[in-house]
Amino acid sequence: MLIRLLRSGLRPYRGPLAAVVLFQFVGTMASLYLPSLNADIIDKGVARGDTDYIMRTGGWMLLVSLVQIACSVVAVYLGARTAMAFGRDTRAAIFTRVNSFSAREVNRFGAPSLITRNTNDVQQVQMLVLMSCTMLVAAPIMSVGGVVMALREDIGLSWLMLVSVPVLAIALGLVTRRMVPGFRLMQTRIDTVNRVLREQISGIRVIRAFVREPYETERFGRANADLTATALRVGRLQALIFPIIMLVLNVTSVAVLWFGAQRVDAGQIQIGALTAFVQYLIQILMAVMMATFMLMMVPRAAVCSERIVEVLETESSVVPAADPVISVTGRAELELRRVAFQYPGASAPVLHDISFRAGPGRTTAVIGSTGAGKTTLLTLIPRLVDPTAGAVLVDGVDVRLLEPDEVWRRIGLVPQRPYLFTGTVASNLRYGNPDATDEELWAALEIAQAREFVAEMPGGLDAPIAQGGTNVSGGQRQRLAIARALVRKPEIYLFDDSFSALDLATDARLRAALRPVTADATVVIVAQRVSTIVDADQIIVLEDGGVVGVGRHGQLLETCPTYAEIVASQQTAEVAA
Repeated sequence: MLIRLLRSGLRPYRGPLAAVVLFQFVGTMASLYLPSLNADIIDKGVARGDTDYIMRTGGWMLLVSLVQIACSVVAVYLGARTAMAFGRDTRAAIFTRVNSFSAREVNRFGAPSLITRNTNDVQQVQMLVLMSCTMLVAAPIMSVGGVVMALREDIGLSWLMLVSVPVLAIALGLVTRRMVPGFRLMQTRIDTVNRVLREQISGIRVIRAFVREPYETERFGRANADLTATALRVGRLQALIFPIIMLVLNVTSVAVLWFGAQRVDAGQIQIGALTAFVQYLIQILMAVMMATFMLMMVPRAAVCSERIVEVLETESSVVPAADPVISVTGRAELELRRVAFQYPGASAPVLHDISFRAGPGRTTAVIGSTGAGKTTLLTLIPRLVDPTAGAVLVDGVDVRLLEPDEVWRRIGLVPQRPYLFTGTVASNLRYGNPDATDEELWAALEIAQAREFVAEMPGGLDAPIAQGGTNVSGGQRQRLAIARALVRKPEIYLFDDSFSALDLATDARLRAALRPVTADATVVIVAQRVSTIVDADQIIVLEDGGVVGVGRHGQLLETCPTYAEIVASQQTAEVAA
């Protein structure tokens, strides 16, 4: 997965990557040339007292050092830009893919996991790309070049490389191998911490209302402790790496000096060459260390890449038609024809055999007990999910055959849980129509019974709205969401229990103000309160996912026991209140 992700993500940056390899090669070769020049200064300059030779060779060393520095700077710069661009593109790809998901795929992954995959997971792979450009490219060049240069200085000490390099590589490889399961578990633990934290932030009012702070603190503490324990296990293994490197490096240096001194005493090698050999051996071991350090990053990046690719390769269950219908003529007449819907793995369908028509200028209401499938029914119309049987038609065309933008352009949806975005009142209202004027915004607010409280907010239309609309009440959020749909001026209005947070008087005024605006539109209302839908032209009564009654209020009271029971229960509750 990691190789496939890197291959596809870095394909557009083959030019910069080739430049990174070129500059790393030149810089590494310059670095390898410096110990040889230093050996010449010792053996041919210092030993003979030749000051001119020392100055000339020292000048060459300075020039080579400048070349090394310049190449390293350029290579790191290009590598960093490439890594950041890769991260940007991958995040954009995940974001685009998630936006194409239906509710089914979003629920499958979960919001916390999707956030982690688009942030932490991408960052881990991005860091691998960066370190590969700065370290991994140079490591093999340094290793091979160091061996060649060391052999040029003295072949008799080469057996030390044959011992030290494999010992270091094997020891670090064993440590790295044990770290792979820990990295995989660590990403799962991060998901859990994000999920718990997200739940607690979103549900802080409920937590405080039920005095559950100690329980939630303990729950977060368990998730945090699990992540900490996993990170500590991986960290202990990581802590072994540096001591192993230093042990092998120091023992090898002592061995080189011990055996090298004997060869110097025998006249088989000069002091400068011995010094260069030590430096080359250190460079070789450092290259092995860099490669091992990269190998240490690879397991975690591999785990992250699996999670990223899983999202990128997940196809939405809502697939656009191969040859979609771009536009239809008509007045947005809506029809559900023997519709059924069943969640994957569920033992029974949520909806079955649902059929009705909703035409322009008419209000169709859907009512039923909790869990009857009302919200699921409404999500089928804008094609947030596709039915498992039957068809949803707009102007006689199956929505699965329509261009998705054509479907969404004609629909104004007010969800059961109205969501407002960070910004201002105006920016939220213009979400449905970016070109709407201030006059149109105020008109929509007037109809939605929101003009008064918006006018009282500091800044009016420019009043700030917090993420999720948490700085306004539930009823105000619902009215702003209704105003947002009105600004869009759609042909089909879908209200998913959008009046539940309103008092009866405000509900009545809002519905009265809506009638002239929606006179030529198709309106579908899902509601819990009978008073909200009592004037509807058609009421659909759901029970256990099926239609048990269709008609107007008066007709259903006589012909539908389920509806009569709902009305009676609400009247009893109102009398008791």
